[in-house]
Amino acid sequence: MRALRITPDTTVTELDLPETDAHSPIRDHIATTGTVDQGVHHRRALLHIHSNGRAMGLAQNIAAWALASDWRGMALHPVHGPVVVTGRTQNGAVAALDDGLARHAHAVAQTVRETLAEWRTRPPASNQVALNELLAYAAWDVAPSS
Repeated sequence: MRALRITPDTTVTELDLPETDAHSPIRDHIATTGTVDQGVHHRRALLHIHSNGRAMGLAQNIAAWALASDWRGMALHPVHGPVVVTGRTQNGAVAALDDGLARHAHAVAQTVRETLAEWRTRPPASNQVALNELLAYAAWDVAPSS
C-alpha cells in the first residue's frame, strides 16, 4: 500500500506498507513505540504523527505542517518529527495514498526545501510573514491547475 514519509529535513520517501496491519510499520517509520495521532486534514488522506514529538524535542516538520495546513485551509499547530501520509477510506480506515495527493506532498516538500534555503540569504521580516509565505506557496503547489 502506497504511503509517504516526510521528515523534518523535508525529505519525502515513498513507502510500501502492508495492506493489513499497517499501524505497526507506521509506528516504526515515525520512530515511536507509543501512540500515533491521526490527523484528518484532507478527506482522502491521513497524517500519522508522533503523539509525543513536541514534548520529546523532535524537530518541527515544516513540510508536513505546510501540506496539512493547505489541505485543511488554515494554519495548524506545529508538527514535530517524521510524519507518514496514507490514503483514507470513506469510513476513515488507512488506505493507499493516491497519485494526486502524493504529488501534492512532493511538491510542497520541494517548495519548503527551496524556501528555507532562500531564507538563509533573505530572511523573512517576521515569523508571521514566513508562515504566510509558506502557506501561499503550498496553496500554489496543490492548486488544481498545478
